[in-house]
Amino acid sequence: KTPQQLELEMVAIDQLVPKDHLVRLIDLAIDFEFIRDEVAHLYCKNNGRPAVDPVRMFKILFLGYLFGIPSERRLIKEIQVNVAYRWFLGMGLTEDVIHHSTLSQNRIKRFKDSSIYQSIFDTIVRQAMKQKLIGGYSLFADSTHLKANANKKRYDIEDLKVSPSVYVEQLNEAVLQDREDEGKKPLKCKEETPCTKPTKVSRTDPESGFMVRDEKPQGFFYLDHRIVDGKHGIIVDTHATAGNVHDSQPIISRLDRTLGTFELNPIAVGLDAGYFIAAVCHNLEERQLVGVLGYRRPS
Repeated sequence: KTPQQLELEMVAIDQLVPKDHLVRLIDLAIDFEFIRDEVAHLYCKNNGRPAVDPVRMFKILFLGYLFGIPSERRLIKEIQVNVAYRWFLGMGLTEDVIHHSTLSQNRIKRFKDSSIYQSIFDTIVRQAMKQKLIGGYSLFADSTHLKANANKKRYDIEDLKVSPSVYVEQLNEAVLQDREDEGKKPLKCKEETPCTKPTKVSRTDPESGFMVRDEKPQGFFYLDHRIVDGKHGIIVDTHATAGNVHDSQPIISRLDRTLGTFELNPIAVGLDAGYFIAAVCHNLEERQLVGVLGYRRPS
């Protein structure tokens, strides 16, 4: 060891973080203090040990997402040695970091089955809009497959009910409306037998879905569906489904939610060839949106 490694130095943690570091840019644009009020109803005011600051806890989760650290155990170890992370969390150089199980237990118990994640997400998007980081002129949507922690060889075959597409219901309603306008009697509805399909269900993680796609790995996956604003690539909506759900199924409902929640008025929506089906085209046209869709190559 060199003598310099054993010397005491007077230094402020702010001096050690580069001015152009991502955490500094985020800290300039987004105020995270609102989280404390959002989660107040999930804490007991007069019982139990003093709680970990929820603002700091959620900022730890943000660091894991922003810098691609999926393991909570490894994330805590990175915070112990990374000065920029400590600065972002408002920690000193010698302050102890929380145990990784604190993150896990709060996620599993305190915040489970609550809408707090969506509420925090929406508020941050609105802050980004105030900072002129979201243009709202064009949107892009796609999905990313995320591997489930499940062995693809351990599954059961179950006959699961296949629900008809929302587009089929819209077609039936349109037919009824047209016949009513022309003074015709409505068509007699046939009794539909429930349609089932043999499906692989994981014994470890039954909420995941067995994904079979061209040029993609086979196994149990989830799909992370996202809608992104075209100005700076800010994500304005994210939604998870099982890996065997087609991309075109949730896109319209998530698009409606995004436009309604943030009052955006985009002109165009960019989608790849997987979304190029009649239902998506019809719904985009109804909403007066230009669908910029990928070209389907002939087989």
